[in-house]
Amino acid sequence: MGASSAATHLSSNALKVLEKRYLKKNEEGKVTETVDSLFRRVARAIAAADRIYGKSEAELVLLEEDFYAMTSSLEFLPNSPTLMNAGRKLGQLSACFVLPVEDSMDSIFDAVKSTAIIHKSGGGTGFSFSSLRPSGDIVGSTKGVSSGPISFMTVFDTATEAVKQGGTRRGANMGILRVDHPNILEFITAKDDSERFNNFNISVAITDGFMQAVADDTEYDLVNPRTKKVVRSLKAREVFEQIVNHAWKNGEPGLVFIDRINASNPTPHIGQIESTNPCGEQPLLPYESCNLGSINLARMVADRAVDFQKLKKTVWKAVHFLDNVIEVNKYPIKKIDETTRANRKIGLGVMGWADMLIQMNVPYNSDSAISLAEEVMSFIQREAKSASSALAEERGVFPNYKGSIYDGSVKMRNATVTTIAPTGTLSIIATCSSGIEPLFAVSFVRNVMEGTKLLEVNPYFEAVAKERGFWSRELMERVAEKGSLHDFDEIPDDVKAVFVTAHDISPLEHVTMQAAFQKYVDNAVSKTVNFPHSATSKDVEDVYMLAYQLNCKGVTVYRDGSRDDQVLSTGKTKGEAEAPVQAKIVPRKRPENIVGATRHMKTGCGNIYVTINEDEHGQLFELFTHMGKAGGCASSQAEAIGRLVSLALRSNIEPEVIMKQLKGITCHNQAWTSGGKITSCSDAIAKALERYVEKGGAGNGNGGNGHGDVMRIGACPECGGAVEHEGGCAVCHSCGFTKCG
Repeated sequence: MGASSAATHLSSNALKVLEKRYLKKNEEGKVTETVDSLFRRVARAIAAADRIYGKSEAELVLLEEDFYAMTSSLEFLPNSPTLMNAGRKLGQLSACFVLPVEDSMDSIFDAVKSTAIIHKSGGGTGFSFSSLRPSGDIVGSTKGVSSGPISFMTVFDTATEAVKQGGTRRGANMGILRVDHPNILEFITAKDDSERFNNFNISVAITDGFMQAVADDTEYDLVNPRTKKVVRSLKAREVFEQIVNHAWKNGEPGLVFIDRINASNPTPHIGQIESTNPCGEQPLLPYESCNLGSINLARMVADRAVDFQKLKKTVWKAVHFLDNVIEVNKYPIKKIDETTRANRKIGLGVMGWADMLIQMNVPYNSDSAISLAEEVMSFIQREAKSASSALAEERGVFPNYKGSIYDGSVKMRNATVTTIAPTGTLSIIATCSSGIEPLFAVSFVRNVMEGTKLLEVNPYFEAVAKERGFWSRELMERVAEKGSLHDFDEIPDDVKAVFVTAHDISPLEHVTMQAAFQKYVDNAVSKTVNFPHSATSKDVEDVYMLAYQLNCKGVTVYRDGSRDDQVLSTGKTKGEAEAPVQAKIVPRKRPENIVGATRHMKTGCGNIYVTINEDEHGQLFELFTHMGKAGGCASSQAEAIGRLVSLALRSNIEPEVIMKQLKGITCHNQAWTSGGKITSCSDAIAKALERYVEKGGAGNGNGGNGHGDVMRIGACPECGGAVEHEGGCAVCHSCGFTKCG
């Protein structure tokens, strides 16, 4: 990448993420676009929509400059598909879609096909499976019995696994089932098996009636969606406790308060909302998509106060930008094109909230922060609606306006205007905090190329530490290990109060912040409520109840160390005696087909034949040894080494680390070969592995330097860096990988 004006605003990590995921590449994978060219490409493509409304070429040039300045300065960024695809052949710019799943084989497999098309184009999908008849129900055409919604979810999960997206975005799904569906208990436990539904987030659609039954400790009815008849009743509190216990165990299912969502459905005459996008912040009708974008609040501060004049200008330009996206978007399915244009939903949100608070010296977990959240978001909401209304005067209201909640009150171009989305990768590009989340760390170690570790310190904290005279690299390293400022006497208390991280904030404070933003958001708010490892299921229950009481539209929780795929981004986790929580390592299962090669190595104990195999992703998977005519101890030890190496490879341990452990081990019988001295059977195995990797393996992959597609151990599957649970998703702050697409 050459130097560019836009690149001057970007951190080295932002440049790395852009190069890996966003910039154009040629057929050889070489980057052919500068950062400046990316922002220029996007600005030109989105500004071109104004041509439809009679704007002159001179006006288009001015608008392009506005859009370019707003994005290249990192004051506003659209969702990732827009950055990736605007002005390119694919042209699919939406982040999220909802597809209907009706109670027929045709509908189910039409939805599977549409899902594959959407995932290929870079989008994520949400589904409600609530219309599907329960397991054991009669199938009229065959007089057989239905396998139920959980069985059909497996079909969607498998299809998602099969679709690859060119290394830019992964398929992500939201699966929702109503709490009054007869198969709700099976749904709640669906992810007990860590091998199932790895491409799904799951949430229970909670009704107001169910919550009332929980409060009253009474039963509620389960209804067959095919017959609309009650099939049985359950104790609401027992079902609620099941949900709570599973969320405590692994973070799922989440809750979606479906009646509350439909109470603010802007077009109830068109249909009821049944599902959301994968992270839960965007409720959508069937076949709707939404275009999201986020204002960087870190850049809306002047002299320790919110720069409302700048914020207003940015909101108006962002609404114009997002409405234009609807026009130039190349929708993957015709029905989605029609439905999206009929309602013209956009979702303008924020990132850098924690950075704004820090610049204003306001602790995240304070009443002042809650008040400021309501002030800022109400301002954004008000100005976004004014901007949409102004566009409606110029361009016309959205086609489904008649009969909507706005009919007769105010003209609107867009049925919704605001959403708080997760901004994991976008916030890396913008070098700001993610969404409305607190800091994930004040100081942390980032994994960079070839195993090098780089200490990174929050720039605001670094400035304060140097200004106040307590800066030292040794202190920053200790902070990175600890993960919190609480136990450092050399750091002033007022600094500790402002620089709080996700685990310094109580779960109830997380919810209160979410609720403050939700008051002034049309759609919903994506946020993770973080719990320490020592939290109880009662703590989770309290958060769920508070989220409902404070009028949130949904809630996602994560208890530290509760999933196999967690990486601790800092040295310690709040738990018993501050002990670190060790993430479990789950070795990958052996695929049916595997490819490899066998190398002959000469040792002092005789000839050893080392077979190395790769999986379907080109990742080293297993290693076998055969000792020729030698037997006894040497052969058994070589077999044992092979088994342990295989286990390490299947657990995503880098081959280089394995080689380092085995190379150079010596025994009394050594041998010389054309490749040099072989000091032992262990050394021979290491050198066989080394030569295999150097030569690019068996030719079907990358010789062992790749990673599996699913996070199964405590590391980012792409770079081995720290994965943080935030914004309802899992994000690697080192490379921009996100599990949610």
